[in-house]
Amino acid sequence: MGDFRIEGSGFLLDGRPFRILSGALHYFRIPPAYWEDRLRKLRAMGLNTVETYVAWNVHEPRPGAFDFDGMADLVRFVETAQALGLYVIVRPGPFICAEWEFGGLPAWLLADPDMEVRCCYPPYLAAVRRFYEALLPRLLPLQIQRGGPVIAMQVENEYGSYGSDQAYLAWLRDLMVELGVETLLFTSDGATDHMLTHGTLDGVWKTANFGSRATEEFATLRRYQPDAPLMCMEFWNGWFDHWGEPHHTRDAIDAAAALDEIMAAGASVNVYMFHGGTSFGFMNGANTDLETRRYQPTVHSYDYDAPLSENGEPTAKYHGFRKVIGKYVDLPPLALPAPVPRLDLGPIRFTAYAALADNVARLGTIVEAAAPRSMEALGQSYGYTLYRTRTRHPTGLVRLSAERVHDRAQVFVDGVPVGVLERDGPFAIDVDLPGGPCIIELLVENQGRVNYGPDLQDRKGLLGWVRLGINKLYHWEMVPLPLRDLDVLEFGAYDGRPTDRPGFHRAAFDVAAPGDCFLDLSGWTKGVAWLNGFNLGRYWERGPQRRLYVPAPLLRQGSNELIVFEQHGSVCRTAALHADRGDA
Repeated sequence: MGDFRIEGSGFLLDGRPFRILSGALHYFRIPPAYWEDRLRKLRAMGLNTVETYVAWNVHEPRPGAFDFDGMADLVRFVETAQALGLYVIVRPGPFICAEWEFGGLPAWLLADPDMEVRCCYPPYLAAVRRFYEALLPRLLPLQIQRGGPVIAMQVENEYGSYGSDQAYLAWLRDLMVELGVETLLFTSDGATDHMLTHGTLDGVWKTANFGSRATEEFATLRRYQPDAPLMCMEFWNGWFDHWGEPHHTRDAIDAAAALDEIMAAGASVNVYMFHGGTSFGFMNGANTDLETRRYQPTVHSYDYDAPLSENGEPTAKYHGFRKVIGKYVDLPPLALPAPVPRLDLGPIRFTAYAALADNVARLGTIVEAAAPRSMEALGQSYGYTLYRTRTRHPTGLVRLSAERVHDRAQVFVDGVPVGVLERDGPFAIDVDLPGGPCIIELLVENQGRVNYGPDLQDRKGLLGWVRLGINKLYHWEMVPLPLRDLDVLEFGAYDGRPTDRPGFHRAAFDVAAPGDCFLDLSGWTKGVAWLNGFNLGRYWERGPQRRLYVPAPLLRQGSNELIVFEQHGSVCRTAALHADRGDA
């Protein structure tokens, strides 16, 4: 049994003064085979605690169906940290932001047309209770009061940046206590009067999130909490990237100086991120610009320019941070785990092809309705949705328009691509119709639900009407394409001709000894890649991400399979596996 508590302006751990030196690391962004490697490196940098969010959508992919295995095995992750002598801070949500799809909230919440998240809307509260009743009993034995490593848990997350329902925050706190949480509870918000007013609770320890100017930020926090320990719960030492925007970096010397200012103040700190990892699959989030409302989907690399790179390599920032920590804590000589082997395989040639049009019936089931329905209304969370209608029109140019598209729609007339509609509009293109009956299809991609700000409730698909000229189009067939199981695809050999239609490209290749590498799809346009059935994420010629991280545990010794879904067709017949990221 242990004891961790606030004593004046500091902490006591089993009766001795303690300073939290933590690093953020998300178990759901890292293959379990690498958890120990990353945690050992975290401790070697001089940290004594690891902090992690809990991604609700990972653990409850369907209402009442829970998953706590594999990459979702939170208990194993916490126990691994404890075995290495680390303490743990858990931020269970229900909302986490984290540049993660819908901020970790499950998409099925949005099937309710009246849903209001992060407030006292009864169906939302009922869903949160069900999740916490599944989650918290797994964490209770891991609290420090019961001999575990968990020293603190968060109530919500940066709520002062979103809402104003204090009754909701109090309900969450009370629910956690009701279900058996004994360890220290806290909130974390930006250090502004606005955010600290709306995001905090009386009697709950308050922490602040920032990336610089620690003296000023802590002075603001002190006005709201004069006598408790100071802590920067998210010290932003890097940043994340959006598709089509520049890659973000932060100078290692500048970041180390900002960390030194926190340490010199006698405060505790959580380095966000210590190691970002990867948003595999369809789990990347998105932002909307707070002024223009422009949609900004996030790339899959969550490298974050962190001290430990996406593939787990210590950076200049790692060594700079360790030097700063060593000014305040006695550190042993640096001892790192053995480097993970790397693989440089070179070109991989694709030899089989499956057109999407020929496989739609294998990949999804048709739902019929008079008007288009959102992805969530169709019971779908991630991937693509194909919308199809049959109509007739005179020969010639006519404007095809949609009320709203979330997020990107490829338009086809009788199977021929005629244009793209994107979320930031305009939601209209001129199409040249052949005259008489025709089939109009829109393949709509969910590029990631918003994870921060006022546009959080981000439904996907065609939202509202579609018109041809002045006429609304009716009698829609909709096919959800979550692309969870590609074994149903029927492949044929390449015929040697390039294609401009969406389709799946398959390659088989051999590996003598698996190692970490990066998948290079230079020459391709936009799509998704799977390795041995595991969704690595999206690629897009817009950048800034140019290669997808492939951890060694995803490769097999011997034969491997790579499938690429290219949305626009490609003349490229090869990909490559390189040892280095080689890009932003």
